This record gives sequence, structure tokens and C-alpha cells, in this order.
Amino acid sequence: MSLSRIMKLITGIFEGLLGFPILGGLYIMSQGWMPLLVMLILHIITLVLTKNDRGASAGSILGIITSCIAWIPIVGMIMHILTAIVLLITAAISDKNR
Repeated sequence: MSLSRIMKLITGIFEGLLGFPILGGLYIMSQGWMPLLVMLILHIITLVLTKNDRGASAGSILGIITSCIAWIPIVGMIMHILTAIVLLITAAISDKNR
């Protein structure tokens, strides 16, 4: 398993946790929106690793967009959930299929 797939799994799980309707929003707001900055950095790292492995980068790009607009309450929750789904699906696809 490549490092980019591992990072997609990690960021996908974190995005899924941040997408929980009330708990994710409370966690983000209680930490002063710092989880969004951390996720932005993780998505950029994942994008660089994915580009080096010539993998699918849609999840990481969507994650960067999500990190930038997730401060909007309902939109952020929906974007976190969609990003988690895309990241986990692209991580599940074998490297040989790409």
C-alpha cells in the first residue's frame, strides 16, 4: 500500500469524523477552527503524494476546497461527508487499476 493511499485513508476518516452533524461542528468551533487548517495542510500533503504516485487526486482537491469553505455550518457538514466518501473510495481503488 502506497503512502498516498494511507494518507487518503487517514484524511478520509478525519473528514468523516468532522462531518458528524452536531459533534463535528462543536469540535471545530471549540478549537477555533484550527481543525480546518490542519485538514488543509493534510490535504495538500496528500495531494503532493498522490501526484507523485500518479493517482486520483479528486479527493484531495475536494478536501482543500472543503477546508476553505467548511466554516459555513450546514455546507461544511455536507462537504466533509462528501469529501470523506470520495477520499475513502479513491483510497480503496487498487494502485494497479489506475
